[in-house]
Amino acid sequence: MERKASRRENECEEKNSNSESSEIDKDYKTTLITLNVGGYLYITQKQTLTKYPDSFLEGIINGRIMCPFDADGHYFIDRDGLLFRHILNFLRNGELLLPEGFRENQLLAQEAEFFQLKVLSEAVKSRWEKEQLASRETTFLEITDSHDRSQGLRIFCNAPEFIAKIKSRIVLVSKSRLDGFPEEFSVSSNIIQFKYFIKSENGTRLVLKEDNTFVCTLETLKFEAIMTALKCGFRLLTSLDCSRGSIVHSDALHFIK
Repeated sequence: MERKASRRENECEEKNSNSESSEIDKDYKTTLITLNVGGYLYITQKQTLTKYPDSFLEGIINGRIMCPFDADGHYFIDRDGLLFRHILNFLRNGELLLPEGFRENQLLAQEAEFFQLKVLSEAVKSRWEKEQLASRETTFLEITDSHDRSQGLRIFCNAPEFIAKIKSRIVLVSKSRLDGFPEEFSVSSNIIQFKYFIKSENGTRLVLKEDNTFVCTLETLKFEAIMTALKCGFRLLTSLDCSRGSIVHSDALHFIK
């Protein structure tokens, strides 16, 4: 009798446990929302969509705003499905994070206004205005080369982001970390300068580490800086002297963008 009673108790406990687990799964599933935005399906949590009170998405989830359903029973929103990923990322992260080179600021601002996300709309417009101002500003690049070790190779640009690209290229070409270069190699937000080199028998200037390990030639770094500038849309202003041979042998080069 005791065994039967114990078995019944265990069965009841299992049923209750399964019932509770089923209720938890059911509650969890109800927090997941599938949206059909312009033909693109997005699955997210209810709390994400209701993060900003009085927004369009909060309104349809809480029943304040009527929204049609597609054939599969998902909310259907007739907006730009591709741009909606940025709307959803904003709701998830609480800040505007866009990929490098993003150029659809005006369209995204319109989407933000439709979804009644004022904070996002203002952030996009601010980003757009900054990009427009930056596009009007002239970017200068100067590459000067002196065989005097007190000067060496100097790259100046009033756009810090271009200096960052040059730094990345130097690391790739030299196959060396920047902290492996000697102290005479200096980098700031606007300037890269090489002062540490030795001349080989044929006159080539060699860039060495502090332990005298060969890194690359100064001419190579100069050539890479020139090519990076041209690829980034800079225009050469300096008239080249054909008698000096290659552009790499010019003492001073000035670019504008």
